[in-house]
Amino acid sequence: VQLQASGGGLVQSGGSLRLSCAVSGLAMDSVAIAWFRQAPGKERDFVAAIKPRAYNTNYADSVKGRFTISRDNAKNMVYLQMNSLKPEDTAVYYCAARGQTYFSTSDAAYDYWGQGTQVTVSS
Repeated sequence: VQLQASGGGLVQSGGSLRLSCAVSGLAMDSVAIAWFRQAPGKERDFVAAIKPRAYNTNYADSVKGRFTISRDNAKNMVYLQMNSLKPEDTAVYYCAARGQTYFSTSDAAYDYWGQGTQVTVSS
């Protein structure tokens, strides 16, 4: 099983980035996928999650209306479109998968993790 996150970078406040998570070794129609983030000196926080067939999504209050999670099961990919970025969005972003069809906002519920991609938003 491997999750590979990419797409991070440096962007100005108000800008946009699209993160990608390539998933291998898992049946995409059976796993919920989430994005978490961890800022320096802080705990890892839930950002967004999506069910296997993309009918249901969930977002942290801090990103609602700005971030959109999506997935393409045929391509084994999950995406996080991030708009109207703020300096407080600066963090390492991780994608994670769990062998359940229901998502969770707890990082302890996820079985597989990607390596993280750095997002830095300058003011």
